Amino acid sequence: MKIISIILLLVSAFLGIKHGWDAFQPGNAEQAKMMATLGISQAVLPYFGVASIAAGLLLLFPQTFFIANLINAFSIVLIMALALRAGDYKLALLEIPFLAIPLLLIWLKYPFKF
Repeated sequence: MKIISIILLLVSAFLGIKHGWDAFQPGNAEQAKMMATLGISQAVLPYFGVASIAAGLLLLFPQTFFIANLINAFSIVLIMALALRAGDYKLALLEIPFLAIPLLLIWLKYPFKF
């Protein structure tokens, strides 16, 4: 179980930092259309980016592991809620496996604690 927890932790931290960094990069037309459909303006994207990078980094420390997973889960639920409000059920269903990752990490606990 510890190996699974380590793999999930590293993947989650990497994805958090990568998605946060991507929020600062100019997106293509498809990404802009999706954000507009969800009701997210370009002005808000840097805030999502900072929160995502912070959560990705906070995952690496045992003191902030739980709160980082809560931030990740909250951001995924927020995207799901915005997608449902916009009528994009496919996107909301697509986010379910990603919601499972922070919840599994909370259940498995911090893997590097000795």
